[in-house]
Amino acid sequence: MSIQNQERLLTVVLRPVISEKATMVADKRKQVVFEVLRDATKAEIKAAVELLFKDQKVEVESVNIVNQKGKAKRHGRFEGRRNHVKKAYVCLKRDAEGNAADINFAEGVA
Repeated sequence: MSIQNQERLLTVVLRPVISEKATMVADKRKQVVFEVLRDATKAEIKAAVELLFKDQKVEVESVNIVNQKGKAKRHGRFEGRRNHVKKAYVCLKRDAEGNAADINFAEGVA
């Protein structure tokens, strides 16, 4: 893997999505939701997640993508729009016992 490609992969995943729906999907289907760059592909997202969490030995089974359009908002007579967002639903591979690897997002916890 080239240095330039590795740098690209480190910038693909912007942040994890922590919401009620993301928590429900994580519990039911062992999927993790990330906000990603708008021009990222499924292959890039898969490689980026495996690279970012290689110390936790995470393997990605599949990636589903959602393009969410930004809401139109008004402040008085001024109209604007929130930014468009691309979300990736990453399904983690299960081991022989049927348990998927857990990704820990807690900061400062040992």
